[in-house]
Amino acid sequence: MGMGSDLFDARPDLLGDHANDILGFDLRDLCLNGPEEELTRTEHAQPALFALSHALFEELDRALPSPPSGLAGHSLGEYNALAASGALDFHTGLAIVARRGKAMAAAADIEPSGMAALIGANLDMARRVCDARNELGGSLRVANVNTPTQIVVAGGSEDIDWLAENASEFGVRRAIPLKVAGAFHTVFMEPARAEVEAAFAEASLAAPSSPVWSNTTARPHQPGDIAAIMARQVVEPVLFSDSLIDMRDTGIQTFVHVGPGDVTAGLVRKTLDDVETHVVSSLADIPAVAGALGTIGAPEESL
Repeated sequence: MGMGSDLFDARPDLLGDHANDILGFDLRDLCLNGPEEELTRTEHAQPALFALSHALFEELDRALPSPPSGLAGHSLGEYNALAASGALDFHTGLAIVARRGKAMAAAADIEPSGMAALIGANLDMARRVCDARNELGGSLRVANVNTPTQIVVAGGSEDIDWLAENASEFGVRRAIPLKVAGAFHTVFMEPARAEVEAAFAEASLAAPSSPVWSNTTARPHQPGDIAAIMARQVVEPVLFSDSLIDMRDTGIQTFVHVGPGDVTAGLVRKTLDDVETHVVSSLADIPAVAGALGTIGAPEESL
């Protein structure tokens, strides 16, 4: 709660009445006054984070000497990356994200499910844990590859309970259940895929002005594949660490987290030890970060 308190007055064109009409609720009131249990509901949190992150990106972009060399985002953040690239205009993106959030919340209500972060586990270990559970009749899947040693798995509530008791047998240091509504980025979200497909079918897309790395393929989107891959993104793992590595390998050496908090900056630091990382989580962060980026000539920053 309280996120975006500096942005609502600065960008009423993005965060005002038009956004409220799309969402069907007062974005400013919910972000600033809650209640927290409403703000953190999937159908509210997703469009709120998308809207505030995009407003903040636009303010940062105005202060930069050149456009980003590449963009990426984690799960919902991929929509921000697409909007920042111009592939989606803001209000179209907000409408799609709102439908996505509602559809994912509805899918989560069908069957109790959840997610857990495996600490001290690589991808092979995570897959072995999932295979072991599934041999017992479970439905545990890799959902997020956040860093080389932080993997998130997802499944039914019984799968998460089993994981807490048995993960250490596979060398996992710790399994931490996450406070999420359901098993996102797995087959549990299959009912939401059709809604995302329908939302994109009604949208007009443009070619990205900068490459946007896909969570699903860990490679840049091609203009004609955005809608299809974003529908797949709902039910397939987020390959964020792989995306970061590929971005670095193309020559990007400076990464900027844009949006409330600093989560993706932490994932960059844990994945890449040879790059520069900055955080823009409020308007007050922009001058220093823009100044730092301006000192490196043609800055290569990513969302």
